[in-house]
Amino acid sequence: MNLSEFDYDLPESLIAQEPIEPRDSSRLLALNRQTGAITHHHFRDILDFLHPGDVLVLNNTRVIPARLRATKTKTGGAVEILLLRQLDEQQWLVLAGGRRVEAGTLLRFPPGDLTAEVIEERSGSERIVRFSQPVNDLLPDLGETPLPPYIHTHLQNPERYQTVYSVREGSAAAPTAGLHFTPELLLAAKAAGVQLAYCTLHIGLDTFQPVRAHRIEDHPIHSERAVLSAEAARVINQAKLGGGRIIAVGTTSARTLETAGILSAGGDPDHPQASENVCPWRPVTAFDQDTRLFIYPGYRWRVVDALITNFHLPRSTLLMMVSAFAGRQTILQAYEIAKQESYRFFSFGDGMFIF
Repeated sequence: MNLSEFDYDLPESLIAQEPIEPRDSSRLLALNRQTGAITHHHFRDILDFLHPGDVLVLNNTRVIPARLRATKTKTGGAVEILLLRQLDEQQWLVLAGGRRVEAGTLLRFPPGDLTAEVIEERSGSERIVRFSQPVNDLLPDLGETPLPPYIHTHLQNPERYQTVYSVREGSAAAPTAGLHFTPELLLAAKAAGVQLAYCTLHIGLDTFQPVRAHRIEDHPIHSERAVLSAEAARVINQAKLGGGRIIAVGTTSARTLETAGILSAGGDPDHPQASENVCPWRPVTAFDQDTRLFIYPGYRWRVVDALITNFHLPRSTLLMMVSAFAGRQTILQAYEIAKQESYRFFSFGDGMFIF
């Protein structure tokens, strides 16, 4: 498929610049992917669509203050570092912004004495840097929350770019579909007989990398660390085999679940089209590994029955994923209706429930 097939025009005025309060007062577009029928709600109405026996699967990753400002020790030139993944105690895979950030470049991070050396150049602006000491405990003082580049308004409360259930630090971006949930809404879901299961996918490079390949099949998707515990797998398998629906809260949860489904059937998430198998007695398996699963139209869904998500950027891998779930034309038509109804788009925007 061509990249141009996943394009659409969006007025800049519809890009949400601030989170709405309270979280669950955002709007919700409900899309029946079988009929194409659309209805309009507020997110707190999600309870009307959930049934006893369903499982909400939520990504409990937590965004770290991953944006660091540095200067070159030799020239004083400004460099911006975005932490993507910790490789060992002192080495990180990063995105480096600035002129000529080459291997051997020494960086200093004011106001303290933290330094780093660029030890490897990778594709684009990817670099591996080695810090002079472990930085994890320094990040609350040195780092900034890495908001997406289309958000230009200062975020007064960094916790609004975290889900209320975020516990496992490691992401460079938030799983934004989960930003709509409040503790009260989650408790109400449980009281209605809906089970909660948690996975972890630390969001990294592909959140910030545009798709440049003309054919989307040629896009080199990068790996992200994903974890599904044995307990979460047990809850999901029992519900799935008992007729309950598995509802992914966000594309990152969907990617984790589908990776677990492919692994359970003995397939390779890096090449999902090579195996169409589904394990009939164990829909998902617990795992802790990198995933490079790229979901686009033509993908066979194995685990996810419904999806809670936001409105995604044109030409993005996330738009391709939701198009794989509901159909490209159905999604693009829903986006046109959302534009006409002045829904708010992207990270701090409104939500969709696709079922």
